[in-house]
Amino acid sequence: MKTLGTLAAVMLLGLMGLSSAPGAEPIKLRFSHVVAPDTPKGKGAEEFRRLATLYTNGKVEVEVYPSSKLYRDLEELEALQLGAVEMVAPSLAKFGPLGAKEFELFDLPYLFSDRAALRAVTQGPIGKALLQGLESKGIRGLAFWDNGFKLMSASRPLRGPEDLAGLRMRIQPSRVLQAQMRALGVVPQVIPLPEVRQALQMEMIDGTENPPSNMLVQRLHDVQSHATISNHGYLGYAVIVNKAFWDGLPSDVRRALERAMDEATAYTNAVAEADNERALTIMRAAGQTQFHQQTAAERDAWIAALEPVYADVAARIGWDRIEAIRSAVTRATQ
Repeated sequence: MKTLGTLAAVMLLGLMGLSSAPGAEPIKLRFSHVVAPDTPKGKGAEEFRRLATLYTNGKVEVEVYPSSKLYRDLEELEALQLGAVEMVAPSLAKFGPLGAKEFELFDLPYLFSDRAALRAVTQGPIGKALLQGLESKGIRGLAFWDNGFKLMSASRPLRGPEDLAGLRMRIQPSRVLQAQMRALGVVPQVIPLPEVRQALQMEMIDGTENPPSNMLVQRLHDVQSHATISNHGYLGYAVIVNKAFWDGLPSDVRRALERAMDEATAYTNAVAEADNERALTIMRAAGQTQFHQQTAAERDAWIAALEPVYADVAARIGWDRIEAIRSAVTRATQ
C-alpha cells in the first residue's frame, strides 16, 4: 500500500493529455474502494469496469482495487484529491471531515420513509447540488450508490428507545451519528467496520448499526444475539472522480463513462436491495440472531426519541436544507 507521503509523485499530469486516437494506449482509471468485492459497492465497481470498457470501445481501462488494497478509509479522499487514484466511492458519512458537512444530512434518523423518498433526494435537484458542491475541492461527483437502510443489533433486545440506554455502539465517524446515539443514551464508538466483529467478541462494544448485507458479510450475526429491523438510517456512497482527470478526458470518452456510470448506478442500487433481503433470509435461517420487526408504535417512539437530533445538528447542515429535503420526501410519498 502506498503512503500518502508519496502521492504527489504520482499525479496524473501524464494522463491529462492522453489521446483517444486509434492505437493509443488505453486511459487508466483506478477505482479504489474499501469493501469486499461481494458487497453492493464491490459489485457495482465491477459492473462499472465492464460497462466502461464496452462503451468506450476499450479506450478506458478501469482497474478496480477493493478491500483497501490501495488506500484505507481515512486515506482515500486525500488520495483522490492528489490524483493518486482517479475514482473512489466513500460512504456519505466520510465527507464531513472534507469540509462538505452538508452530506451529513444522509445520517439523519428516519429522514427517508422508503426508497421513493430517498430517490427524490439522491436523484433530484438536492442530490445534484450536493455533488456539484464538491467541485471546489477538486472533486467531480458522479452518482449516489445505495448500501441500504440500517438495523440496530446488540447483545440484548432493542424494542423501545430506552432499551439502548448505556450500550456501547459502533458508529461511523459522523457528528450526526454521534448525536443520534447520545439521544438514545448510547456511548458511541468509532471503529472501522473490519474491526467491529473482533470488538464485539472482546466485549469492547455491545452493538452496532448496519444494513443487513454488511452484517452478513462481516459475520456480525455470529456475535449479536438480537437485532431490530428499524430502518432508522441510510447508508450510501457517493461515487466521485478527480476533477482534473475528468475534465481532461476527450468529450466522447466522458459521455461514454457517464453512460456507464448511470447504468452501473441502477445496477448497484438493485443489487443492494436484493442483497439486503437475501442477507436477512440467510441470517434468520442461521438462527444465531433474533430479528425483531419494529412495529408502528415502536417506530413512532424511536422517531420521538430521536427528533432532538435535528435541532442538535441543524447549525451544521442548515434548517433550510433539512426542510427542503422533508418537502421533497413528502411530495415523493404522497
